[in-house]
Amino acid sequence: MSVSLSYRTRIVTDGTDRMAWMRARARGITATDVAKLSTPRSIEAAAHQKLYGSSFSGNAYTEHGKTREPEIAAWVLQEHGISPSQALFHAETDLRHLATPDGLVERTGGSLELAEIKTTNKEWRSIPRHYLRQIWWQQYVLGAERTLMVWERHENFVPVGDPECRWIDRDENEIERLVRLAMSLIDTLIERTT
Repeated sequence: MSVSLSYRTRIVTDGTDRMAWMRARARGITATDVAKLSTPRSIEAAAHQKLYGSSFSGNAYTEHGKTREPEIAAWVLQEHGISPSQALFHAETDLRHLATPDGLVERTGGSLELAEIKTTNKEWRSIPRHYLRQIWWQQYVLGAERTLMVWERHENFVPVGDPECRWIDRDENEIERLVRLAMSLIDTLIERTT
C-alpha cells in the first residue's frame, strides 16, 4: 500500500490549546467515537452523545490514565522511537474524520507508525475490541501502516511492572467497515439537526 505522508498538512490543532482541541473534536467523528460503533443501536447512542454531551466527566481511572500517559509515552519513545503527540488530524478524504494518536513516527522509507497508550487494572489476554476499532480508525485517518498498542497494568493505581505492548497491523476490511459506520453516524446527526 502506498502511504500518503501528507498527514503533516492535515493537523487540525496541535493539541496545546485544550479548548480548541475539544471544539475541533466536537465537529467531527473521532477515534473515541468510532471505538463505540458496532451496531445500529450504538450509532443511535453515539449520535445522542455527540448532540447532547455526556454526564461522564472522568473518574479515578481516567485521572490515573492522564497522570501515567506522559510516563508511558517516555517509555515508548525510549524503547520504540515513537514520539508523543497530542495533535488532532483529519483524514485525507473527509475533513470530518478525526484522530489524535498518542504517538507517531515516520520511519526511514516513509512508513508511518502510531502508538496508542492505555492503563488498566485487568490482565489482558487480547486487546479489547473497542481499542482495536480506535486503532484502525487512527491508521485510516493518518495513513499509518501499524500501531504499537501499549498498556500499563496497575493495582489500586500503583503500576505493576513495565508497560506491555503489541503491534497492530492495518486492516483494510475493518477500516472500510468503520468508515461505513462513521458515515451512518454522520447521516444520523444530520437527520437529527435538520
